[in-house]
Amino acid sequence: MTTIPDVLFQKAASQPNALAISDGVWNLTYLELADRVKQAAGVMQGAGLGHGDRFGIWAPNCAEWIITCLAGQALGAVMVTLNTRYKGAEAADILRRSKCKLLFTVQGFLGTDYPDMLVSEDLPDLQDTIIIRDETDRAAFDVFLSRAGTPITKTHVGENDISDIIFTSGTTGIPKGAMTTHAQNVQVFESFTQAIGMTAQDRYLVVNPFFHSFGYKAGWLACLVKGAAIFPLAVFDPKAVLERIERDKITVMPGAPTIFQTLMSHPDLGAHDISSLRVATTGATTIPVDLIRRMNEDLGIDDVFSAYGLTESTGVVSLCQKGDDFETIATTCGRPLPGTELRIVDMAGAEVSVGLEGEIWVRGFNVMQGYMDDAVATAETITPDGWLKTGDIGIQDENGYIKITDRKKDMVIVGGFNVYPAEVEKALLQHPAIKDVAVTGQADARLGEVTCAHVVCESNLTKEDLMAWARENMANYKVPRHIVFHEVLPRNASGKVMKFKLKT
Repeated sequence: MTTIPDVLFQKAASQPNALAISDGVWNLTYLELADRVKQAAGVMQGAGLGHGDRFGIWAPNCAEWIITCLAGQALGAVMVTLNTRYKGAEAADILRRSKCKLLFTVQGFLGTDYPDMLVSEDLPDLQDTIIIRDETDRAAFDVFLSRAGTPITKTHVGENDISDIIFTSGTTGIPKGAMTTHAQNVQVFESFTQAIGMTAQDRYLVVNPFFHSFGYKAGWLACLVKGAAIFPLAVFDPKAVLERIERDKITVMPGAPTIFQTLMSHPDLGAHDISSLRVATTGATTIPVDLIRRMNEDLGIDDVFSAYGLTESTGVVSLCQKGDDFETIATTCGRPLPGTELRIVDMAGAEVSVGLEGEIWVRGFNVMQGYMDDAVATAETITPDGWLKTGDIGIQDENGYIKITDRKKDMVIVGGFNVYPAEVEKALLQHPAIKDVAVTGQADARLGEVTCAHVVCESNLTKEDLMAWARENMANYKVPRHIVFHEVLPRNASGKVMKFKLKT
């Protein structure tokens, strides 16, 4: 086993002239990428970043994101991702709790000034905020690289060191930082890329955001493992995606089902030659069988893989196999990752018979090391003998394929993003006019699900005003798409809101 930066340096030695990243002005071979990483690591080291320190990346998909991550990890530092849709308070909470020493971010992305959002926040451990891309000045990263520092000649990290902390919300509404190691990330995505048939010749358009396991681990890290070419995409625009697939001869593309639905409904689909596209991975929501069929027939994708995973499982629990039929791909999440175990258990933790419903537990090299600074939550989630309680309800058939049937946790998946109602409720209760609130999920044709806020308020608050307030105070995927006003919320004898009476 090895570390994530060591994977890069091995590829730089074995295929130095192969394309590693293509991102606008950035067109780097594996040797050039390795050199940039060593240079950036030297600058970070000069800035005081060392083994075990945490550094945050708050930026859209771009070459600089990858270089920064690899450079910090080469020093043995731990990378913390921040969602680009976060507001200042949300990002500050993550930075504070993870005690990030350095923050790498951007200016001008979609008109947002990320550093400015943190000006009024108390961040006692943050020593410096570094701009890695400025939409008005593409030399920002060169300015960073010109800082004092000597390029490193070797890594300062071991395979069992923590490589990253990715925060995932819990049922309490408080984000928890899932920690994974270098070794398990490499092992998981060696297995994943082998299963989907990726090769060094592939050209991978990474649509999913890097702050998420789907974009970071099943995206550019998967490319690194195989020595494939990475094509980052900062903003999803269907016309631009069709053009890039044609121009850059993209062969692999991941995405939530909505991504592919949008491409297939675009009026210019027939005007572009996207025949190079051969592999797609999808998941995150219920998938219509017809969508998988159309991805194969209308988009010409040879192999479509649906998968299931969570941040706590290093991004992957199970995936479909090459050759599975359309119905299997659409209605199941495939079989457990090779080398891992999976069981379906009842409320007492006893394994149920094949075909019966229960909570999905998984054990193996993909299970996280635990939640950062939260032994209690870790013990609640991982059993003493290593089983990760996913909180998802499902069944496993006689062939080992898993079907998700429900969620034990009170979660809504909005266009592939996990949203916990408790987190949204906590934020909405900060509004001075709101006395009580409950958030539920509601089916949506485009996003799969959206949130609906059931509100009890003191004044003549309008839906439009509340939505506008929510957009100012939380990431947009969390903002309720529907608002229903009530005089009182239905509660049981213990005072808990009976959400089943609110769902439409």
